[in-house]
Amino acid sequence: MANFTVSGKTAIITGAGSGINLCFAELLLTKGCNVVFADLTLRPEAEQLVSQYRSKDKAPRAVFVQTDVTSWSALRNMFEVTVREFGSFDLVCPGAGVYEPNWSNFWHPPGSAESKDELDASHYALLDINLTHPIRTTQLALSYWLHPPASTSQALLKASPENPKRVVHVSSIAAQLPVFRAPLYGASKFAISGFVRCLASLESAGVRVNAVAPGVVRTPLWTEHPEKMIYLKEEDAWVTPQEVAEAMLSCAESEEHKGGTILEVGAGNTRHVGAFNDPGPDLSPGKGFATSNSAQANEVIWEWMGDSKIWAPPAADKS
Repeated sequence: MANFTVSGKTAIITGAGSGINLCFAELLLTKGCNVVFADLTLRPEAEQLVSQYRSKDKAPRAVFVQTDVTSWSALRNMFEVTVREFGSFDLVCPGAGVYEPNWSNFWHPPGSAESKDELDASHYALLDINLTHPIRTTQLALSYWLHPPASTSQALLKASPENPKRVVHVSSIAAQLPVFRAPLYGASKFAISGFVRCLASLESAGVRVNAVAPGVVRTPLWTEHPEKMIYLKEEDAWVTPQEVAEAMLSCAESEEHKGGTILEVGAGNTRHVGAFNDPGPDLSPGKGFATSNSAQANEVIWEWMGDSKIWAPPAADKS
């Protein structure tokens, strides 16, 4: 496969309005890569970044496409706008994700007071965001790369080993380290890592699919939610968004990371996660993989399970 560099390329990043994905978007722009910010909203720092790179007279360029990643039509629109604005795209990062609690929470079943999931919705919001959207986004990218629409510009050429493309997913150490308080999140990340490994053979078609698996990352996903911050102590180590962004760039550019790679990202260290007999994350202090108050958090889960207001079976519909 030909070498891949992000300079002069175009990337689509979902969830680019904040956190890890915003940091990755900023890094790509500094490397000369156009970025499509696909998110529901942009935090002020993301708005400022898009504004800085908005000019059509300069490269690289940033474009914001308001996108609800749970909507397949919105995901299609995201690709259509990208091709219309830039002619083609070379890198896709379906990075948007949420953590439980306080989102779609297994320990607050659908229909209970704190649940974000409706009783008869027939789906979990967290899985729509964390799992279904990355899978569908990857499918859509492949449809453009393997069978470019005849109506698009000549810039959109079929992917091949001579014209390589990249998909970088965001998994988690929760894919290796079961977390009692977050089973839906863990299931989504186990699935993402498995999905990425299953697509390793796409390398022969010129498309490399891999993922980063960060530890506890200091982003608003944690810092702006007191109910999550109680899991940590001040001395606990964090992984920085910059460390994760650098690992994501390495997944895209480095020849070391072949298709199907899962790259674990800790505080000051990265490593490949083996498909078989992997030792798992190093949970010793300072690595960015452990939270000191996990036992306390688990006690809260047991309290919820004993609460009939949360767990009583829903009343039968007598209408």
